[in-house]
Amino acid sequence: MLINKIIVIGASTGGTEAIIKILKELPKDFPPILITQHMPLGFTKLYADRLNKICKMEVREALDVDRVKQGSVLIAPGDKHMMLKKDDEGYYVTCRKGEKINGYCPSIDLLFNSAAEIAGKKAVGIILTGMGKDGAEGLLNMKKAGAYTIGQDEKTSAVYGMPMAAFNIGAVTVQAPIEDISEILTKHLTI
Repeated sequence: MLINKIIVIGASTGGTEAIIKILKELPKDFPPILITQHMPLGFTKLYADRLNKICKMEVREALDVDRVKQGSVLIAPGDKHMMLKKDDEGYYVTCRKGEKINGYCPSIDLLFNSAAEIAGKKAVGIILTGMGKDGAEGLLNMKKAGAYTIGQDEKTSAVYGMPMAAFNIGAVTVQAPIEDISEILTKHLTI
């Protein structure tokens, strides 16, 4: 099946609950979603299993060279960088150990930069609550590559660090409360 859009989400402090608010509203056959949530190894698998019970989409912790499929959500393992790749058969992810970037492994910037390079305007980037600035530069690169970008607003962010950093450098197309993001995303994809 030809995948027309890919959604990438980055989150840190407060992100686990923010992600649930978005994913639980989405239908089973929604375009694929890749998530980097700053979380230690072991916890990402438990979190993915928890989401899989709540959401209509299939959610699991990503494995190296997992195929990106319609109706699926892949969460970066807690100790590996996840990046989007493409070959003749379509999109897939790599999950590799590496140096911390912006203080984190997995790095949101790495995921977002790979989405900018590989998917370009077929990508949608969402930056959620979290400390620091991981993801801001990557989101800007996505926007420059033609992607639609969404940032969580200050009022609904547990920590308005990452979304603010992205907003301040012009990386955010639309800023919104967490409760509205799934609707904004769905409307964008049906245009």
